[in-house]
Amino acid sequence: MERTHRAFTMVELMVVVLIVGILVSAAIPMMKGRTDASKWSEAKTAMGTIATALRTYGTEKGNFSGAPTLAEIGILDGDLDGTYFSHGTYAITSASASNGQTSFVITCTAADSTRTDAPTSPTSMTLTCNSGNGYTATFANLGGV
Repeated sequence: MERTHRAFTMVELMVVVLIVGILVSAAIPMMKGRTDASKWSEAKTAMGTIATALRTYGTEKGNFSGAPTLAEIGILDGDLDGTYFSHGTYAITSASASNGQTSFVITCTAADSTRTDAPTSPTSMTLTCNSGNGYTATFANLGGV
């Protein structure tokens, strides 16, 4: 009775290692994008908080023009500090209210964060609410994917 041993050759193993390496090299950039997207969800939540405060400010003041400071709308230093974004990353670029409608543009710039693990792409994001979008708050990525 003759026994033969069957095994993988070195070439077959190298081909498998090569295929796995190619799959991993393709997956890492996709994972990085998902990681940054999840980090930006923190900023979107904070920008939504600012938007709610601006709408409340507009209701209390009636008509106003010119962007109020975060402190004027009741958001204190440290209120917006999170894991990836610090208070200084948020800015009210413009704001006004008339006839019961509040318009605003809120910007968050990742590079302004004092956190070391801030996202790298996109570089900034805006939350816009005006007559052009039916006074519906709309997010837009700036400077990146």
